[in-house]
Amino acid sequence: MTTSFTETDLGRTRRARRIGRVLTETHPDAHCELNHSNALELSVATILSAQCTDKKVNEVTPKLFARYPRAADYAGADRAELEELIRPTGFYRNKTDSLIKLGQALVERYDGRVPGKLADLVTLPGIGRKTANVILGNAFGVPGITVDTHFQRLVHRWRLTTETDPVKIEHAVGALFPKRDWTMLSHRVIFHGRRVCHARKPACGACTLAKLCPSYGTGPTEPAAAAKLLKGPRARDLAAAAGVDPELVPVQAVVAEAP
Repeated sequence: MTTSFTETDLGRTRRARRIGRVLTETHPDAHCELNHSNALELSVATILSAQCTDKKVNEVTPKLFARYPRAADYAGADRAELEELIRPTGFYRNKTDSLIKLGQALVERYDGRVPGKLADLVTLPGIGRKTANVILGNAFGVPGITVDTHFQRLVHRWRLTTETDPVKIEHAVGALFPKRDWTMLSHRVIFHGRRVCHARKPACGACTLAKLCPSYGTGPTEPAAAAKLLKGPRARDLAAAAGVDPELVPVQAVVAEAP
């Protein structure tokens, strides 16, 4: 792994843009992995996703959305019933509290509708800046950067910023890319973090960004070892894109859930 690394601001911007282009080619399927059909559903799903996988949230939400289609339904929900429905997502008591209070705030202040402005969204119960950017980008088409744990880890590995505060990371990385790209960039970085650049053992030897990454070598660089670390339904496509024999990717990696 490279320890000394110096770069001009212009050099960093150019490298960031190249990373962005490679991610676009690597993850053509990148999207918001929380199933939803409107802003309220996405708001609820995002609150439930705290300390929980998107897959588990998506298992819970169909029944939940059918039972509570409007903000007023959450505002007047029976606490015990709501808790039972969302119990599999963990921390269900706190999340139930957030959902009921969210419904009440939307009814009282926004006529039951989810507002489409960051300043309004962050005043709502259970919705912080990260969640607000998810809602804006995916429900309202307003560009936003979602700084989750995957995003933080990857932009640090790529040395795009040394900031550690999520809001400062958002601004620092946002300055490197056109605003129109922010939402999809977030999805692609998160996809890459879940499928390739894992926290403990990134698949460096099977990564399309190897030549652009100052942290190359954090994980195994030998293709056979790296290929085994790829995850998700497109794991073999990811290997091929990195110039690695897709047959090196085990079957279980293809069916593995991206964390």
